[in-house]
Amino acid sequence: MRSTNLKIVTLMIIVLAGPFAVFAQIGALRVSGTVLDPAGRPLTGACVEFAPASGERLNAASGVDGRFSIALPARGIYTVRVEAAGFAAVSRKLDVSASVTNLNLRLEQLAGAAEEVIVAAGASEVSLTSPDPSEKVMVREELLDANPGRPGAPVSIPGLPIETASGGIKAPQYFVPGVAGDHGEPIAQYIAVGGYLVPNNLSANAHGNGYADPNILIASALGSVTTNGGAFDVLEGNHALNLAASYSLRSQLKRFVTLTGDYRDLDVAVGIAPSDSNKREWIALEVAYGNGLMERLEHRQQYKWNAMRVFNPGRHEITLASIGYYGSSFLEGLVPLGSGLAVHDTIDPRQRDQTHTTILAANDRWKTGASDEISFSGFFRTYNLTLDSNFGEGLIRQSEFRTVEGAEVRETHTFAPSLKAMGLHAMAGLAYNEDDPRRDNLDHYLSGDARVYGAFVKVMANDLTIRDLAPYVAFDGSVGKHLNFYVGLRRDQVEMKNVDLLKPEHSFDAWRGVDSPKATVAWTPGAGWLPSASFSMGQAFFTEDPRIGVAPSAAAGATAQAAPFEHARSEQLVVEKVFAGTDMRMTLGRTSTTATLAKIDADTGLSENLGPGLLKFLTASVRRQIWFGSLQGVFSKADARDVNTGGVTPEAPRTIFDGLAALDRLPFSLKARAEYEYVGHKLLDAGGFEAVPVGETRLAVVRAFLNGRLELGANGMLGRGYTGQTTETFTPEWKAGSAPPACAPSVNSIANDFDCGTVERSVGVRLPSSVGASISWRFGPEK
Repeated sequence: MRSTNLKIVTLMIIVLAGPFAVFAQIGALRVSGTVLDPAGRPLTGACVEFAPASGERLNAASGVDGRFSIALPARGIYTVRVEAAGFAAVSRKLDVSASVTNLNLRLEQLAGAAEEVIVAAGASEVSLTSPDPSEKVMVREELLDANPGRPGAPVSIPGLPIETASGGIKAPQYFVPGVAGDHGEPIAQYIAVGGYLVPNNLSANAHGNGYADPNILIASALGSVTTNGGAFDVLEGNHALNLAASYSLRSQLKRFVTLTGDYRDLDVAVGIAPSDSNKREWIALEVAYGNGLMERLEHRQQYKWNAMRVFNPGRHEITLASIGYYGSSFLEGLVPLGSGLAVHDTIDPRQRDQTHTTILAANDRWKTGASDEISFSGFFRTYNLTLDSNFGEGLIRQSEFRTVEGAEVRETHTFAPSLKAMGLHAMAGLAYNEDDPRRDNLDHYLSGDARVYGAFVKVMANDLTIRDLAPYVAFDGSVGKHLNFYVGLRRDQVEMKNVDLLKPEHSFDAWRGVDSPKATVAWTPGAGWLPSASFSMGQAFFTEDPRIGVAPSAAAGATAQAAPFEHARSEQLVVEKVFAGTDMRMTLGRTSTTATLAKIDADTGLSENLGPGLLKFLTASVRRQIWFGSLQGVFSKADARDVNTGGVTPEAPRTIFDGLAALDRLPFSLKARAEYEYVGHKLLDAGGFEAVPVGETRLAVVRAFLNGRLELGANGMLGRGYTGQTTETFTPEWKAGSAPPACAPSVNSIANDFDCGTVERSVGVRLPSSVGASISWRFGPEK
């Protein structure tokens, strides 16, 4: 087998529309499919091997049309291995349980990537670990570095634009059509370690309730990102109201050094791995320093490590992961729209941010027999935040330190032969998570003097504990050739403890429970022109911040949280069809929530409750693989309203568009990625203020030299509009260019009420354009 620059590949298992059935024959299942090269052309002579946990290995070879066919003894978990001349052999586990006849195995080139197998479900497929047919799996080839050489999110996820209301040290805010949450409130975020989802949401954060920070990940270490509607999966609990995003690290990484930057920013990333390509262990390091592209110098510094090791003792597959991050920066901050340069891109030069975190996680998948698999998982995390920011009425400082830990045990079972006609599988587990924010403080500084902080008022100071014990169970199966189903139930028993250090009478300790039922029914029409379709419904929740909503309880002299949970009920319809080589999918969704949270309150640092909401949305996506790359587009339109008043929900984007092109066969051996993201008008508050539309165009061009060892690239972004747009109330005396705004507590108000301004303005962070370059060297044998 000759070594080429396609040695490092990704195996994508893409289920195309059509009669997706695994033919159930007497004593066997007939699986057929096609092996494709990176350009989507049939690959002749590829060897496809299916290996069960016990029993003999079964092989098939692809013909001149790339087709293969193989008889399997039973449904269950198989290790699928594909070998083809000019490609490194790749393998991964596949659950052969749903009705699938046309399985496409695509060898996908990923420059600098390692072997990965991505399972992407179609609208007719549901399984225990992928119950949402609207799930999208994006491999590294489809993900652009969102801000090469600068902080923010490590990659841009098609269809999910982000806003960073600072230099990027703080976590970015994802935009979901019609969702008004701030800092990840309705978005559950995970880091996938083996089959374990390590939660990345930090409840009751000093700055926002559902803080989730992908900035801790190194772009080169990411293998894929999966998004789905979290309300439809028992594995996804707190914060999974409208969306869940899971970041997966590579199982293997080639040794590399990459230098990226522009005239004000510099970033160095290094990958360290064994020369033996069969070993799945590596560590990636990243160091960045820069001043950003605005007038305000950031003096930003970041240090990261991501590491992973996977090994297989006996029937076990053990995955270990470690993540560390430190970052600090001065912030541009939110300034009145159109006056960025007049205030030097910040209304207060004292604004700054510092954060650090460490994560250790482990997952052990134990194949105990032909029908059973047990997994044991756990993680431990520390986190610190210190943020000085000015929202228009004086400098505030938000700070905290916390530890987070969790563990999970899960069993997956394939039922006895008498039930195999239904393809029935079951999963049951018990998850425990504990979040312990300490010194969760907010201080308000009264001085406007840039040289000193001056006197300050203690606004909030709390020690918090949020414990969650969640048993869950789920089943999937098929009824006949055309109908698949998934049902699940998750029960979260949550302790919420608030030790108020300023107002002890507001302290409380209470346990509350919430049930989250889930269900999906998927239909495959078979051969013909009809599309595949599925309908899903589920209930989700997020924990309210224990610092707010305190009310007297039944016990004399005690207090308790008035609404410990906010609930959401979601339904969605997904329709998908492959026509003329183009995958077309449409999703209709409806989510009703007991509360809608919007911008951060400058007086408390907490999200404002806008009342119960109703969200309706339509998302259409088109994807086509062409001989020189791939094209895809996502368009979303939403309507989000307050149930009580019927008014439009503030800070909820109504229109989102994303177009992405991956071009791998350009002249002069060039490769290019291009992406355009658009977020339309959105209402900022009930006063009628509207955000200006935001457009971002990202471009990246690379060329490999020396048989793929050296890679030179150029990248850039054309920005239009402002990120982090919201409204703030300023003191009437403040003018652009004058001293930082400040005001004291009102004489007739509570001590932490600083709402003494009367001039409301739309504010945001000016979105600059940029251009940069990169150089990457990969070690090891020539490709």
